[in-house]
Formats: sequence, C-alpha cells, structure tokens
Amino acid sequence: MKKFNFRKVLDGLTAASPVGSSGGGSGSGAGGSVHPGGTAGAAGTPREEIQETLTSDYFQICKTVRHGFPYLPTALAFDPVQKILAIGTRTGAIRILGRPGVDCYCQHESGAAVLQLQFLINEGALVSACADDALHLWNLRQKRPAILHSLKFNRERITYCHLPFQSKWLYVGTERGNTHIVNIESFILSGYVIMWNKAIELSTKTHPGPVVHLSDSPRDEGKLLIGYENGTIVFWDLRSKRADLRAYYDEAIHSVAWHHEGKQFMCSHSDGSLTLWNLKSPNRPFQTTIPHGKVQRDGKKPESCKPILKVEYKTCKNSEPFVIFSGGLSYDKPCRRPSLTIMHGKAITVLEMDHPIVDFLTLCETPYPNEFQEPYAVVVLLEKDLIVVDLTQSNFPIFENPYPIDIHESPVTCTEYFADCPPDLIPVLYSVGAKHKKQGYSNKEWPISGGAWNLGAQTYPEIIITGHADGSVKFWDASAITLQMLYKLKTSKVFEKQKVGEGKATAEIVEEDPFAVQMMYWCPESRIFCVAGVSAYVIVYRFSKHEVNTEIASLEVRLQCEVEDIITPEPETNPPFPDASSQLPSLKSLSGSTNTVACEGTMKDSIPCLSVKARPVRMPPGYQADLVIQLVWVDGEPPQQITSLAVNSAYGLVAFGNCNGLAVVDFMQKTVLLSMGTLDLYGSSDPYQRQPRSPRKSRQFAAGLTELSDSPVSLELERCKSPTSDHVNGHCTSPTSQSCSSGKRLSSADVSRANRRGPGRPPFRKAQSAACMEISLPVTTEENRENSFSRSRSSSVSSIDRDSKEAITALYFMESFARKNDSAVSSCLWVGTGLGMVIILSLNLPASDDLRQSEPVMVSPSGTVLTLKGAVLTFACLDCMGTLTHQPYEVWRDPHSADDGDKTRKRKLVMHSPSSSQDMGDHQFAVICSEKQAKVFSLPSQTCLYVHNITETSFLLRADVVTLCNSVCLACFCANGHIMTLSLPSLRPLLDINYLPVTDMRIARTFCFTNEGQALYLSSPTEIQRLTYSQEMCDNLQDMLGDLFTPVETPEAQNRGFLKGLFGGSGQAFDREELFGEATAGKASRSLAQHIPGSGGIEGVRGAAGGVIGDLTRARIALDERGQKLGELDERTASMMASAEAFSKHAHEVMLKYKDKKWYQF
Repeated sequence: MKKFNFRKVLDGLTAASPVGSSGGGSGSGAGGSVHPGGTAGAAGTPREEIQETLTSDYFQICKTVRHGFPYLPTALAFDPVQKILAIGTRTGAIRILGRPGVDCYCQHESGAAVLQLQFLINEGALVSACADDALHLWNLRQKRPAILHSLKFNRERITYCHLPFQSKWLYVGTERGNTHIVNIESFILSGYVIMWNKAIELSTKTHPGPVVHLSDSPRDEGKLLIGYENGTIVFWDLRSKRADLRAYYDEAIHSVAWHHEGKQFMCSHSDGSLTLWNLKSPNRPFQTTIPHGKVQRDGKKPESCKPILKVEYKTCKNSEPFVIFSGGLSYDKPCRRPSLTIMHGKAITVLEMDHPIVDFLTLCETPYPNEFQEPYAVVVLLEKDLIVVDLTQSNFPIFENPYPIDIHESPVTCTEYFADCPPDLIPVLYSVGAKHKKQGYSNKEWPISGGAWNLGAQTYPEIIITGHADGSVKFWDASAITLQMLYKLKTSKVFEKQKVGEGKATAEIVEEDPFAVQMMYWCPESRIFCVAGVSAYVIVYRFSKHEVNTEIASLEVRLQCEVEDIITPEPETNPPFPDASSQLPSLKSLSGSTNTVACEGTMKDSIPCLSVKARPVRMPPGYQADLVIQLVWVDGEPPQQITSLAVNSAYGLVAFGNCNGLAVVDFMQKTVLLSMGTLDLYGSSDPYQRQPRSPRKSRQFAAGLTELSDSPVSLELERCKSPTSDHVNGHCTSPTSQSCSSGKRLSSADVSRANRRGPGRPPFRKAQSAACMEISLPVTTEENRENSFSRSRSSSVSSIDRDSKEAITALYFMESFARKNDSAVSSCLWVGTGLGMVIILSLNLPASDDLRQSEPVMVSPSGTVLTLKGAVLTFACLDCMGTLTHQPYEVWRDPHSADDGDKTRKRKLVMHSPSSSQDMGDHQFAVICSEKQAKVFSLPSQTCLYVHNITETSFLLRADVVTLCNSVCLACFCANGHIMTLSLPSLRPLLDINYLPVTDMRIARTFCFTNEGQALYLSSPTEIQRLTYSQEMCDNLQDMLGDLFTPVETPEAQNRGFLKGLFGGSGQAFDREELFGEATAGKASRSLAQHIPGSGGIEGVRGAAGGVIGDLTRARIALDERGQKLGELDERTASMMASAEAFSKHAHEVMLKYKDKKWYQF
C-alpha cells in the first residue's frame, strides 16, 4: 500500500490559502504566492524536519569599537609616562589612543562639547571639562573607561583648567575671572578661592576678563600664574593669598608658557606677537617679537599679524630652546594655509597644514616642569587629521600614522563588510597595496605607544570595503576589532579627465563628484570586484599579481523607459513603451564619434556620461579594469542611476538595474545579453493591469544636469540625495516610495521640473521605486526632519496607476528551480523590483566550459513571478537541510599568469556549496526579504511556507542573510532604528532592539550586516562604528579590547645639586593639603557646584585588569565611595548641629527678652 504523506497535503493547503502565517504569528494580511492554486508537490517540506538551533539567547546588541578620526575635535591631552593620547570633540566624545590596537571611545551623556582634557599623569585617570560647565573624572584602569565623579558648576562658566604634576588639586578658571580649586580624589570644591577683584590692582576700573591661563611656577609650587584675557598677568602667592606681582600688556593674551627654571615666561597675543617676561622686572616685557610681521623701514613696530593662538617654550640641555606656536601669519596673505611655526635658535620653520589647527602639544622626555624639557615631537590636532612632527631631525619629518584616521580622505559613500572571508586575501591585498606607500616619513617609532593589546580569541579574517566620493575604493583589514588599510583602488583612472572649462558642454549628469562610488559587489572567492558609479556606469575588475599594459574594453547600454511628464489621474491612450529599436543593446565601444557632445541646444542621444580612456593603460598589480559598461543618454534624457548590482564569476555575467529596467552583460565575451524595460520582463505574467500613458513630449534643454539638482530652487532640497551628504533635510526617505502623500496639488511646472530626470537617484543604496512619485518638499521644523524616516507611506502597489516605472532593487544569481515542478536546478537570475515583485530569469549557459568563450548565453523570462509587500531588498537560498547555499563561483586564477598552459586556462567552477550536487535534495528554500516583510518559498513548488510582516509603520533599510554559530538567520535594520533577527527558514523573531534612530542619511546608506554577528555603519562623516549582535562576542569583548593603563614606574626627578637647591627656589615645602583642605580653607558654597557620583563604581571595575591591580582598583573605589558617604553624613551632622545651635540661640534670646517681665506684662 502506498504511504500517504499527510504533511504534504497540509502544505498544499497552506499554498492555496490567501494568507501564510509565520512562526511568529505576524503574517496577517500578507499575500501568499502569485500562484494561489499551486500545490506543494515534492517540495512541501515538513516543518519539523529542519532543526533550528538559534534562539534569542544567542543574540545581544553591543557596540564593539569605533574607527577613524574623531569628528569635530576640540581638545588634546597626552600622558608622557603612560604615552597615551586623548582627543575630545564637539559632540562630547573622547577618543583615547595608544599603540596600534589600543583605541577607546567614550561619550559624555550630556553630549556637551569637550573644552579641555587633563591626564592625572601615570595615575590611570583623566579629567574632562565640558561646555555645560561640568568636570568629569574618568577611570582609565578598566578597558571601557567610566566616570567616577562629576562636578557641575551652577553659577560660573569654566574657561581653563590646570592640574600640576603629582598633585591632587585641580585649578579651575572661570569666565568671571575667579579661580577655584577642586580635590581630584573626592571631587569636592575647596573653600579656597582666588577672586578676580583680589587678584588685580584695586585701582583698576575694568574687569580683567575670563581666565585664559593657569600654571604653577616650575620653581615654586606655591606660586600660581594667572593669565586674564585682557592682557593682565597675576603671579599669585597661594600661601599669603596675595599677588606677588602684576603685569599688563595692551593686547589680549591667548596662552602662556614657562621657561623650566621658573624665572621667565612667554605670552602669545592677539596681534601676532610673542612677549617674554622676567619675574624680576614685570613692568614691561624684556623681549617682544612679531615673528611673521614685516619690519617697517622707519623703525616703527612691525605690523600686526593674525593671533598666535598657542605657544610652547621648551628648553634643551645641549641646544637652543624650541619656541613652537600656531597662527600668527601675516594678514596680507589671505590664501595661506594654517601653519605651525617652529623657532629653534635663529632658524624659523613654517609647517603648512591641510586643515585648520585645533590644538597642539609638544612631547618631552620628562614629566617634571622644572627640568630641561628635551622635546622630541609635536602632536598637531587638525580639524580633519592628526599628525606628529619629529623634532629630533632638522627637516622636521612627520611620523607615519598607524591609526586608520584617513577613512574620510574623500567622503565615504557606501560600505561593505565581509567576516570569515578566505584567509589568503588579507596578505595578498596587503602585498599589492604596500607598493604604493609614501616615502619621506621619520624613521623613528611612533611615539604614542602606551597601553597593551593582544589578538584575543577571535581569529577569523574580516575585510571592510569603503567606496568614496572621488571614485576611490579602500580595502581594510578589520580582523580582531582593529582596522588597517590594505589596498586602495582608484576607479576614476579608467576615465579621461574632464578639461577645465568644458563643464557645460559635456554629457555629465553630476557636476560634483562624477566618479562617486554608489554600489559595490565583491566575490572574495573569485576575487571579482564590481563598482557602480553615480554617473550610471559599472566597472568589472579582475585581480592580478602582474602588471599589465592594455586597452580597457567598454560597452554602452541603452536602457530607457519613457514616462509621462505630469502625473495625471486620468488614463490616456498611448502605450508607455518605447519602440523596439530602443531596447536593442548598443555594442559600440567608446570611440571619438560616440563621445562627441552635441553643441548646446541639440538633443543628446546615445552618449555616455563619461569618456573611457581609448589608449592602452598601464595597470599595476591588484585590481585591473576588465570591462566598463555605461548607460547612455536617450532622446535628450540622461541615464538613470544604477539601483542594483550583482556579478557571478561562474556564469561570467554581471547584471544591473535602475528605475527603467534591467541589463545583463557577459563580461567574458564582452557582450550585452539583455537590455529591457522592467515591464517587458514580466511578459504575459504581469499580475497588474497598468494604465497606459501618453507619449512624452520631445524636449530640448541645456546640458549639465546634476545629480543633486535640476533647478537652483531645489538645490538644497535635493542635497540629501548626494552620496556625500549627511542629513535627511526633511526629504522623502523611503527607498521605494516617492508618492506625494501630502495631498496638495502641485503646479505642472513644479512637477515637470522635479521629474525632468524621471524619479532621480534613490536616496538609499538599495534603490527606490518610481511607482509612486514623491516631490521633495521643504521641511523647516526640526521635528519633521527627525520624524521623516518613520513617515507612513501609501502602499507601493496601491499607487501603481501613478506611474509606469518600476525600479530594479535586488538581483541574485543562483542555482535554483526556475519554474514550477522543475526536476533539477538550473542557472537563474532572481530579480526584485520596487513594487515587491520577484521575477526569475533563466540563464542558458553553454554545456561545456570550452564553448563558454564562443557560444552565446541565452537569458529568458521563466514566467515565474512571486510577490511581497514593499521593495525587494535581498535574496538567499537554503538547501533542503536549511543550510545556506553559496552562489556558484569560479576559483580565482591570475588572468595574466606567466604560465600559459592548459591548466591555467581551464576554469575551475564551484557550483554547489557547501552541499555537493548529489546532496541538494529534491527541493530548496528561497528566502526573500522586502522593506516590509520576509517570505520563505519552497521550490520548485513555489509554495509560500512562511511569511513574517516585519514592519507596518516604517520600512527596512538593510537586510542580509548571515551565518552565526554554524546556523543561519535574517538580520534587518529598520528606518525606525530597530535591529531585528529572524530564524530561517521559519522566520521566528529572535531579536528586536531599538538601537539607533535613523536621523541621518549617512547611517541609512552605510549600515551593513555580515557573518558571525557583526555589523557596521558610518556614525559620523569621519568614523566607522562597529557593533555585534552576537551574545558570544559580547561576552568575549573584554578580552579583545586593549588595556589603556599599564603599570609603569614614574621616572625619578633629577638631582638638582646643592647650590640650586639653596638658591634656586623656595626653601620650604609646599603642602597643598594644608592650604586647600577643609580644616584651613573651609567649605565652598553649596550653590556654586554640585557633586554628582559617577557610574564607574564597583560595576565599572568588573572589566578592569585582573589580579592585584584590579583588586587595588576595587578597594580604592570602595574607599572613595565610603569616604563620600562619610562626607555626606558629616555634612548632614554639621547641618543638624548648626540648626540646633541656631534654635538654642533663638530660644536663649526669647528667654532673655521675657525673663524680668511680670505675668501681666505679657
């Protein structure tokens, strides 16, 4: 008797029902297959067969590390003993850098700008002063620094801080001109205050301005030098609480620097002058110079220059002192770049910088201010760079920077992330990239060498690829949470440079950054790399270890879909399709005739946007251009930008699409196989009845349409669509919908201007659908700008009658069942559109590899169409056991290898991975995710087994099928900030965390997931933020992070000698504790500053270094907390005693008042 499979019958019923429900029960309202009457057939797999191992316990979101240059830097500090550097930013972030691999990011919760940073030298702590007038003490003795104490000033604004070496008392200068003193251990304000009116002369009638400098004398710690903005300098005796001397200068002071002997100091001023003062004659400076001022002939004072913002005065034992300053250039050279001037004896060296100088620090051999400083390097913090200058060589070379701080060398436009890629790739890429290293760096070791870092347990190789606005592509080694550049590829080198002055007479569609990289596709196994540029071109690269000199092959593709200018609700009679000739591919290689641009006013046709080099080009080892494919202008309309891209090395095909249609190119034979409008791909399978349109009126207009704007009015509105832009600016932010949802009637002029290029380029890297047009309207309020990502939108499908365009949003090559009830897998191209349609194209490849170069490849629609809600984002294929099936690929071989034998010519193809073809089984699972929902289909029956509605009110920006813990899941990032993971194939929700609200186009464009639970995005224009959604990696993160603090002996002070000790300074020791402590100075006013305990208590120390240091740290913090509680108790007791005393006094007064009165006198 034949066995009856009851489960397969149930699966057939599931396929026939209009709604398929997901494992999570959230499939309501979701459409099933387009073939509702389909039966499960052989592919109706029992759901219990596949054991899914992933559960919610495997997932947790955690930031791992931030790479790149700190965005908008404001402050700089260096610990000369620990040799670590700290950089503060305008957004309240602090980056702490040590040896390569030691890179820590921490953030103030307030987000207030960091004004100043001060290390507690060799103590493993850092003080930050912020623009919200708060001081914070950071504990650096743990891998993730935390705040131990905060002190918030209520009545005064902080302007300057100074912490003497090996002191626990911090001097704080304020905008009112007062100087307060803070105990670093308890973070409590001392009662000792230097008021501005006590510091200046009584006869002075004006306020001296804010405190701009504080420093103790190197000769006597009991003397404090206070610099006020208006030019007043006060030398304050802390013991006697009076001014020892006062000096006045008629120009504002910017900074002050001591000579190490403590007898003289130097000031920099707003007129570009440097003044040198002697403590013995403070009436006037004994030397005044304007280093960059022109000397007047008549002997007058040199003309004033730009302000010298900072000066450092460093002495050497065996040579002249160094005077180093920023600014001070002459006003008569307005185009001069920002510079750092180094004066050494009579030699003056001006180092010009590429960006404005934020701050600089001189690195010296000793931490003691009263010894010869012996400077050896200068760290210069620029607005967009960090450089270190070697002072030990006369030509002042810079050190080669080991940090990845040049990510933003050109703005990042797109990113891709590959974890667990082939291990041989990193050394191979490094070997070809190392040949392009610059020369002329200092031969010394990088001086910022503090901290400790080890490889940790994570050993799999990781590669990050960044595409940039100038057309460059950078490959980075991202293994073990570090980042190091491997190789840089300049894609613009395949094109001719545009000559200056030809801008208006070219066919370019982008004025700014015409080579910007918009999309990248990389196959690590075959090393095929493909780039789509903003000027509607695709370049296919092959990897070779050999240099080659060859011509660049090129193709032109005509891909245009005509559409009505004005959106009109009433149907019209003419068909929307162009004539058949426009669908034929153009196979002309780029020659002079096709590149010539018609004179202004003549309609452009069959012209590419850029010109490929026609001459042979020398290509160094690395990635070499194999083929350039360009979309061309059609009837005066520019080509639309590319919205989807896929390459397959085994098939030798590259496919790309835009809002007009799809092109498939054979890059082995250099021929165009398919160039077709999206609607034509359906054939007779188009499930929608589309309204026909009237033909477009032929128009002529001037060349030079840009990607950003079609009219001056909308320049700012369209700015969000630039690959280099940062903010949403209130525009349409859905990658699939451009419907005008406001309901307002737009004038025909507005609509035609906005639609001049059809829907324009997509705001996200995964393209838009043109099915619903949304005109970008100006939004002025901040609230609308922030909420623009979660704006509800009309369904793409419901507004199908608005336009006949449909963007290609996803492409995927795989071995699959192309038609219903196919008995065997075949080569397919899966095509996803902006309307949620999935079209399967059959690829008929030559039977044998020998015929591949000569026999044509046939591409034909299979007739299979599946549907989802929202634009399709990603595809994947699972075998019958639920294992992710790798796309077919060709094993890499060097195309220019010296060995030209049969073995090298024979292509080695891997068609089914990881399973062999025998183990593929009789069915497979197709995973398809759109911006609204995910579906899993069983093939070849095309039964929709599972469906999960991911979001109703928002939309997905990125979705990737990734491997984790030897299993597979679907990772999604939503525009409302949620990160979600779903199990496969059952689509059970495993993780849903509101991680990051997307208020920035940059985040949406650069967010990507990869295997092993890792992801990244561009957190600022200069920084990459990496995160993990794996519980295992979160648990192991402490082992992978570097240690900021390592036990180092503080160097001993030099013996000063008998005579110097006798005559060289103060005879008595200076006890700050006795002077500033509560017993002598009393308590500060409570309303002046509020103490806030930090979060870096015992919990924060759990991540601290183990062993004795960890125990000591815990004990120290426990003591601090105990002392703090005892202090609070003491304060309460004192308050109660004062209250009781006041009550007793009041009672005594009442008693005395009524003591001698008789009862009748009351």
